[in-house]
Amino acid sequence: MEITGPMLDRFDEVLTPEALAFVESLQREFDATRQELLEARRVRQAELSAGGRLDFLPETKGVRESDWSVAPPAPGLEDRRVEITGPVDRKMTINALNSGAKVWLADFEDANSPLWANCVSGHLNLRAALDRTIDFETGGKTYALKPDAELATIVVRPRGWHLDEKHALVDGRPVSASLFDFGLYFFHCAQPQLDKGRGPYFYLPKMESHLEARLWNQVFVRAQDLLGIPQGTIRATVLIETYPAAFEMEEILYELRDHSAGLNAGRWDYLFSVIKKFRTRGREFLLPERNAVTMTAPFMRAYTELLVRTCHKRGAHAIGGMAAFIPSRRDAEVNATALEKVRADKTRESGDGFDGSWVAHPDLVPICREVFDGVLGSRPNQLDRTREEVSVSAADLLSVSETPGDITEAGLRGNVDVALRYLAAWMGGLGAVAIHNLMEDAATAEISRSQIWQWIHNDITLADTGATVTKELVERIIAEELAKIAAEPGYDELLYAQATALFKEVALDDDFAEFLTLPAYARMP
Repeated sequence: MEITGPMLDRFDEVLTPEALAFVESLQREFDATRQELLEARRVRQAELSAGGRLDFLPETKGVRESDWSVAPPAPGLEDRRVEITGPVDRKMTINALNSGAKVWLADFEDANSPLWANCVSGHLNLRAALDRTIDFETGGKTYALKPDAELATIVVRPRGWHLDEKHALVDGRPVSASLFDFGLYFFHCAQPQLDKGRGPYFYLPKMESHLEARLWNQVFVRAQDLLGIPQGTIRATVLIETYPAAFEMEEILYELRDHSAGLNAGRWDYLFSVIKKFRTRGREFLLPERNAVTMTAPFMRAYTELLVRTCHKRGAHAIGGMAAFIPSRRDAEVNATALEKVRADKTRESGDGFDGSWVAHPDLVPICREVFDGVLGSRPNQLDRTREEVSVSAADLLSVSETPGDITEAGLRGNVDVALRYLAAWMGGLGAVAIHNLMEDAATAEISRSQIWQWIHNDITLADTGATVTKELVERIIAEELAKIAAEPGYDELLYAQATALFKEVALDDDFAEFLTLPAYARMP
């Protein structure tokens, strides 16, 4: 393996010959299958664009109808009533572990801008957290870890199968970013995790089929063998955040059953996937503006109900979606309104049978915990609520056209504003960005640009102004929103120029980019 990224301070502690050899062995054994599965995605997309439909797979009917269950909850994952997500920088590492949440999703994916320095230093931070040598000081304030018994369980989210790590090459070709992130963490941290009584655990993003879950399971089996760690030690929670995966939940659990820790409702990326998969199919799959799409929309309700039913039928945890609000210390009225929405969202999830849910900010941990405490009490989860009354059809999952809501100029401007702000921050090295009191990640920009692309290609008339959404209108709004941002303190002309060019490419080009992070990463050093 060849490393082309700079060897910054202490990077040699992570990028050791032994660790790189481990990653290389995984790359050589599994990358060909990864490439085949990515090609299968392209074939499936072509079929959908030509008029195909998503449905439950007839060839896996036996899996759905047979009697099986996943492995029992692993140490440190029995109780997941509150999970906090965030990137693997030093400050977030300490704050997340200290937050009072049961689990920290240590994120190398959507909340992480994949600068080489971010990706490698993240592994240094995780190692330092496990051996308790991590600290952080800013503004005269020092951050340090609480006692081990009070810390959240670390669950690492590697990048998705579609992404490469361009600074690590095998035979001159970039390695899978999934295998790079997983391999480095597993090599360095699996045994330290076990020594603390909690195994190496993972969140798996962006999968589109049970065959992609099967590949992860094969990687887990091989990695445990190579390091002499007992089979079944690894546990993984899969984010159901693509439209095709919603039709294969049971099969995904089945493929990972010896290593499964459940499923998560990744709702923002799910909305993006709905648009992406059926972007050429006209108004049948047209969504109103982002803020109008709530979890009570019929197709979203079907998705979450099916997720809980599927998980509890198989003895797996069902984890709810993100509360992205960032409490303000200056605006009590904004806080009160937003916190009431957070409470309502978590109340709905806990009432539906979810075993826990996500928050993006430590200040939201208490409210999420309070809501789930009210349902769980001293029980660690709701696995006994099997939700046998739930029956969800393919038509229910596909009922996008029944979603209420409008498309307005305000919504269009909001998409442009948030996407520009996020992409500028992402190009500058920040993957989790506070924008208008919300913690935004890459899913935000994906929804924003894909909605605009969809509206342009469906001749949408804005409900509040009567204007038709065209490339010319969007370009004018981009210029106007950019001018407002440029008047704010801290404006970086170069970063916003890069963000604007990228946004125009992925929102206005006739060809739809599969993921905006692919052309964005190509622009990144």
